[in-house]
Amino acid sequence: MIKSLILLSRSIIGKLGYDVCLGASRYIAHDKPARSSAIQSPNLPHIPSHHRSLPKDTLGQKMGSVPSNDIIEFKNVLSSSKKIVAIAGAGLSAASGLPTWRSANGIVWRKYDSLALANKAAFLDSPSRVWQYYHRIREAARGAEPNEAHRALALFSVSEHRERVATGSTFTLITQNVDELSERALDDVLNHRDKSSLDTRPDIIEMHGRVFDVACTAYNCGYREKCYDSPICPALEGTEKIVDAGVPEPDIPKQNLPRCRKCGELGRPGVVWFGEVPERIKEILDLVDQADLCLVVGTSSLVHPAAKLASRVKEHGGKVAVFNLERSKRDEEADFLFLGSCEKTLPHALGMDEI
Repeated sequence: MIKSLILLSRSIIGKLGYDVCLGASRYIAHDKPARSSAIQSPNLPHIPSHHRSLPKDTLGQKMGSVPSNDIIEFKNVLSSSKKIVAIAGAGLSAASGLPTWRSANGIVWRKYDSLALANKAAFLDSPSRVWQYYHRIREAARGAEPNEAHRALALFSVSEHRERVATGSTFTLITQNVDELSERALDDVLNHRDKSSLDTRPDIIEMHGRVFDVACTAYNCGYREKCYDSPICPALEGTEKIVDAGVPEPDIPKQNLPRCRKCGELGRPGVVWFGEVPERIKEILDLVDQADLCLVVGTSSLVHPAAKLASRVKEHGGKVAVFNLERSKRDEEADFLFLGSCEKTLPHALGMDEI
């Protein structure tokens, strides 16, 4: 039954330009979708920047070219850009103490890595195991604080600050992270300014959902809510410590796991799992197709569909600047590459380090 449902979902979503398979979500570049076409985002989960497959195309044709690290040259490009987007990954939150998914310290829960747990089949097989995994992520995110890279992007989101370095520009942050640290950084920035001078709150697109959301699994309900309770339910309390101590994994009954507060059915983490369509994907593609500058921050650009976004900017003549701690397989295809901790390189590059 499960296999039949997966095959049916794959067939339907494939018509929208996606190849959806269990354990992975790979964006396929049919041509740029018509702007009138509607792609519905299922408002489900994120997760890490996991390597599933490399994009078939590249950011550019000069495979052996070396990107510039000239900060003055980058700032000149920044100052003339009008439609700017940033694609952020797990490396953005590294300085906040949250592990990146592709690092040596990336999350491996017990004997499972995130690929084995961040999908619907794993949840159907063992909701207890998957909820324990996400409970640990929730607790880690709860104890983390936004770092200077989060703050730089938050400041850059506010037009009065951005006008100083990129006059007449717009900016949208598209993050793959589910930790809500970007939203918290924006809250901090907005709390220290005159609210009356702000027309609307700057938009942050959390394409992989939010780990503090809980979504109902009942087909005819669809209720979703934020829940910052710690623990989210009594049965999960302390399970993150049990894991660290190497104690055998407890099998928590379904009735003791998080439930939908509207209908009482089993709840699931509100993140976009592998095999699911990212949130607001049509809006993301429209923004990327209009962008003349794309900032790639703390991501290896290997996970689809996010891996495709910078390539789309290059396809219509836009510039791409990468900010990463270390080299990745596609760096040479960017226009600019700034290596080092994002919390050190990004504030200076965006001119936000003096605010």
